[in-house]
Amino acid sequence: MSTQYTHDVLVIGGGIAGLTLALRLAEDVKVAIIAKGSLTESSSLYAQGGIAAVLEQDDSIEAHIEDTLNAGGQLCDPAVVRQVVERSAANIQWLIDQGVLFTREPSEDGSGGYHLTREGGHSRRRIIHAADATGRAVETTLGERVHAHRNITLYEQHIAVDIITSAKLGLPGNRALGAYVLDRDSGHVETFSARTVVLATGGANKVYLYTTNPDVSTGDGIAMGWRAGCRVANMEFIQFHPTCLYHPKAKTLLLTEAIRGEGGKLRLPDGSTFMEQFDPRAELAPRDIVARAIDHEMKCLGIDHVCLDISHKPAEFIRGHFPNIYASCLEYGYDMTLEPVPVVPAAHYTCGGIMTDNHGRTDINGLYAIGETAYTGLHGANRLASNSLLECLVFAEAASKNIEQALPRWSLSTQLPPWDESRVTDSDEEVVVSHNWDELRRFMWDYVGIVRTNKRLQRAKRRVDLLNSEIEDYYGNFRVTNDLLELRNLTQVADMIIQSAMLRKESRGLHYTLDYPQTDSRAAHSTILVPENYQRTTRQTA
Repeated sequence: MSTQYTHDVLVIGGGIAGLTLALRLAEDVKVAIIAKGSLTESSSLYAQGGIAAVLEQDDSIEAHIEDTLNAGGQLCDPAVVRQVVERSAANIQWLIDQGVLFTREPSEDGSGGYHLTREGGHSRRRIIHAADATGRAVETTLGERVHAHRNITLYEQHIAVDIITSAKLGLPGNRALGAYVLDRDSGHVETFSARTVVLATGGANKVYLYTTNPDVSTGDGIAMGWRAGCRVANMEFIQFHPTCLYHPKAKTLLLTEAIRGEGGKLRLPDGSTFMEQFDPRAELAPRDIVARAIDHEMKCLGIDHVCLDISHKPAEFIRGHFPNIYASCLEYGYDMTLEPVPVVPAAHYTCGGIMTDNHGRTDINGLYAIGETAYTGLHGANRLASNSLLECLVFAEAASKNIEQALPRWSLSTQLPPWDESRVTDSDEEVVVSHNWDELRRFMWDYVGIVRTNKRLQRAKRRVDLLNSEIEDYYGNFRVTNDLLELRNLTQVADMIIQSAMLRKESRGLHYTLDYPQTDSRAAHSTILVPENYQRTTRQTA
């Protein structure tokens, strides 16, 4: 029997965006957080490099804005970029106030300022970090506060199935009323009603065979928002991180961009460097350029990896700046202080997502999207390094303020129907799910990866159409499971990526196609996909 829970705000996602929003709201309202696993399994936890922010006198808001716009391929929204950069210092201070311990400059009395590093695309040192595990430091600190907060209820091992809206219930308008949520331990679907729902589930990078992200990055929020009636934009822009450890047992070990920021060199097997042939900034070029350069060299030379080398730096410096990466590489047999480390590009960040305004509001009243799930206009055609966690913080702050103002106008008068399992059965063909999962990730890597063509995209579209048909039939006849829900979401998001890539007849930022290698002189607007049930609503004003 379905259980129903009621809260003021339902946050779907347990990463830094969701935790920040929950903590900013919880002094005044009751908040529920839905986490697919435990809080130690979010993508945020794996963020290494740091958070970009204007913190020093020799830096400026204008410089950070310019760097972001340059990296974004003329598709960033300048107003949103300014909003995020201008709120960067205040949000870093908020994290410090929560207890996050960022790395400081060495000093005898411990009074040194915060150590700032530099990453690709940045003109200044402005990346504040906690050694080489910034995401872990922030996520762990915020997680401890969430666990202790009297007004926050955390539901771990739960995965949202779908958003419940008034339109789906045949009621006037289109407003979010809650969500159906699968308890992964019990196997039962529960009903959560809320005056406001927030999607903060991260990206969809598990759609590719090789990724730096954990298993939770399956596009759940983007797919649920799309099915509820939200527009989705910029899905063709998938960022591939240039340097993921190449090792059969190291599936998601990212080697932070800060290694190149501190002087690391990319080398071919013969020891020669190559980045200077592709961009005058060499290793400090934006990620899309570096990833394509590595991909080019691998294909031209028929090699399965290149090497990242920082062994020319003192061993003490390497161990001090990159302690976790150093230790992880040692586990796989590589000593960064003595030798180059083999690396390959891997899917890393979804620049597109559910369209929102500068408060995080979607097309549906009462439904917000923040973090990697959202398309805000900050990243454009390519995300500048370490702007991702900053976006999570700034939009969690903006959304929390808007929610606080809007909540008094909304009630929970609608009784939500329980989840109906009366016409489904248990599946005896779970192998279908695993086979479809493998097929999806392989053809997305082969046909919709770093370099694309019309023919590859057409092949991918035929395959994803067939998969979507099979999965929807499976979904309609059998009880839902975690694997089925993730596969359904990921296949729908893969379709969005393919459609968006087919619509863009140029190469720009993270979207590179051999059929249209030039960038159109006119900066085209973002590719916007409109769901079949889309209806424009008047958002609440606050």
